[in-house]
Amino acid sequence: MRFSRRLIKYFPHSSLAPPLALNNPRATVRRTMIRRIFSPRLLPPLLGGVLLSFAYPGWDIQAAVWIWLFPVLWVLWPVNDMAQAPAGRRAFAIGMAAGLGFWIPNLTWLRHSSRVISGALDDTWIGWGPELLGAGAVFGLALVCSLYWGLWAWFSARFARPDPAVLAGASWQSSTWHSLSRAFLAAAAWTGCEWLRGTTLFNGFGWNGLGVALHENRVLIQAADIIGVTGLSYLPVFIACTAWNTLTRVVRVYQGAGSCRSRLDFTLAMLLLLGAAGYGIQRLGQPKGETVTVRAVLVQPNVAQVDAWTGRVDEQTYSRLHDFTRLYGEARDGVTHTDLVIWPESALPRHFSEDAEGHAAFFDSLLKAGDFSLLTGTEMHDEQSSHVSALLMRGSAANRQQYDKVHLVPFGEYLPFRTIPPFSWLRGVLPGDFDPGVKTEPLRLEKPAVEIIPLICFEDTVGRLARRFARPGPQMIVNLTNDGWFLQSRETAVHLANAKFRAIELRRPMVRAANTGVTCFIDTLGRVTSRLTDPETGGTFLEGCLPGEAHVPAQGEMTFYARHGDAFSILMLLACAAAAGIERWRSPRGVKK
Repeated sequence: MRFSRRLIKYFPHSSLAPPLALNNPRATVRRTMIRRIFSPRLLPPLLGGVLLSFAYPGWDIQAAVWIWLFPVLWVLWPVNDMAQAPAGRRAFAIGMAAGLGFWIPNLTWLRHSSRVISGALDDTWIGWGPELLGAGAVFGLALVCSLYWGLWAWFSARFARPDPAVLAGASWQSSTWHSLSRAFLAAAAWTGCEWLRGTTLFNGFGWNGLGVALHENRVLIQAADIIGVTGLSYLPVFIACTAWNTLTRVVRVYQGAGSCRSRLDFTLAMLLLLGAAGYGIQRLGQPKGETVTVRAVLVQPNVAQVDAWTGRVDEQTYSRLHDFTRLYGEARDGVTHTDLVIWPESALPRHFSEDAEGHAAFFDSLLKAGDFSLLTGTEMHDEQSSHVSALLMRGSAANRQQYDKVHLVPFGEYLPFRTIPPFSWLRGVLPGDFDPGVKTEPLRLEKPAVEIIPLICFEDTVGRLARRFARPGPQMIVNLTNDGWFLQSRETAVHLANAKFRAIELRRPMVRAANTGVTCFIDTLGRVTSRLTDPETGGTFLEGCLPGEAHVPAQGEMTFYARHGDAFSILMLLACAAAAGIERWRSPRGVKK
């Protein structure tokens, strides 16, 4: 007996060794978990997620948004037999794999935030600490965003998976209805999960839904004024699912496992696509009504975050802001040819309340140069609160309106769960929090009489916030942002792609003044009409001004989205909840599908 035990100790794989489960249960669990994590079944959804990342700025290969789901459905909705389909945790893992494949490359720009804090000016190695912290931020946010993909995959496998036998063996009416109902539920679940991601992740991170991947398709994105950008995500998923069901039917018939050859479901999906395109063409060709012209000048200081913190370019920054403003705002022969000068977020090297008297004298002198208004981003501090704010001044600094940022950036402007580990470990990086604003009242431009919807930083990516400013009458959207945290990465292009949907959803023109990034004018159809670029390289990372005109609709159309918000996405979420409830009620108790 002792000899056999020694033999087993030194030769655990010999025939004398007992089964692994009896010999070492923990090793069995570890080996099982490793097999699940590195399962070959996760490779297709992982590649599908990576493929989708090519549909966004940096590559803008729009075809990827229509085909990326096929590798995922190949594993999630197998063609041959429902018994092979994953369920429960396996389906959730498939969605997580696809999500990580997409979000990790899609969020690589986020790593620069911690590097900039440590003094980075470019991609040069800055040290193990900041580099690892940046990589952790990318992976952490990618992991959290992927949870919603996992939720979608679990629902699609549990409640929306089609039966290949019904698709290929039932009558064409039953087969078509089965395909369309399954595709509807999968697309509805995706839309609902995107809406949840934009509202439940701290105070919401709705970046880069499938609808954003269509940002260069001027025709299809016009429907955002009805269903919002999350609603646009419904279309690629619905079309991909109906196409997959049609392919499943064809394969089953070829294998001799069915006889139904209906293509009606895919035809109806194409008709839905044509309907969305038709609406977009109608909006693009719609004649323009009466407009109010606002002559604006956008100033881009292009100050690096490291320089802003050290204070070594403070005087130069004030001087350049002063000179740029007087260049366009100063009256000539008693006439001012500019209505509004816009400085970006954090434009003032020192926040306004830090030197209130000095700033008042600075702005009083500047505003007397001409008959124009000045909008700038700054910080406002007092004994009770601290805010990231926008100030609109005319004539003097005392005659000003103030908007306090409502939608703060987690881990940038406040630290969630500050006293709870592991969040509390970051208190040294973020020693204090800003307070969120509570009002969503537009700022009022006196000349011409136009209301301004002020959106600071990433607020221009939050449709549910922007619509709260919408009022009947002439309005324009102004975004003050500072993308200097992410150096010269593609974050600036991603930010613009997400922001332009606010102009479509509300049918209000938009102007963006960035410290570094993309300073531009956007019309009510989501088209960038002009942007500040280097004439030689075409790059957007430069110091300069962009004069232009914003043509504001005099009537101020209150779109369906402006009035009802994300009603479509919420309705899709409720439809999924109802379908899940009905399915569980119909299933016999104790029987797991």
